[in-house]
Amino acid sequence: MSKNLKIFLGIAYLLILFIFLYFIFSSIQINRLGDFTYYKDIQSELDNFISKNLIINLIYFFIFAIIWVALLGFGSPIVIVSGILFGKWLGTFISIISISVGALVLYSIGNFFFRNLVKDILEKKFEKYIKLFQKNEFYYFFIYRFVGGLGVPFGLQNLIPILFSMKKINYFFASLLGLMPGFFIFNTIGAGLNKYIKNAESFDILKLIFTPEIYLPILMFAGLMILSFIIKKKFFDV
Repeated sequence: MSKNLKIFLGIAYLLILFIFLYFIFSSIQINRLGDFTYYKDIQSELDNFISKNLIINLIYFFIFAIIWVALLGFGSPIVIVSGILFGKWLGTFISIISISVGALVLYSIGNFFFRNLVKDILEKKFEKYIKLFQKNEFYYFFIYRFVGGLGVPFGLQNLIPILFSMKKINYFFASLLGLMPGFFIFNTIGAGLNKYIKNAESFDILKLIFTPEIYLPILMFAGLMILSFIIKKKFFDV
């Protein structure tokens, strides 16, 4: 592919990103962000909208999540929103698949357009891990995803496999399985937030925190962090 075509596609990517961000932020009523009734109104409207045609809305969410991750690189808000919209089980299912696909798209874009740049910036920093990934890319990238990418932002996690030319099928399934426990926890929190907003008359941070649907997944998350730390020490402190 010619250099001019690559430049054109790169500019098109940035233009799409700008339009996407403008669309997202222009739909938010910033002056009502401090009003709890604003969130109750949103929750009610979303419940009605989702229930009218679940399958179509799952497809919409699937496409939206892929675009979000591919353009912005991070998935944290998505895994909360999916729990709010679809509950913890269905939310986990749709978010883990869509975000894994979105991460794969971002990896493919980065590998095509920015391969040399990524290597220049990241190769020295992650040099000690590259040999591990090359030894068994699926196994170690699965663990890497499971432990939260060693504290590396999700967007950069998606690009690190460029350093060792990971196969796309291994990238996808290692991401899918490695991200699943954390995604389930965040979707559970999202579902708990949805229930709290639906039932509460006003916002109370203490009541929210001590809601079982909130504090139980937070405890699960703490346990996951401890387990991740142990796994990190075993496999990545080389």
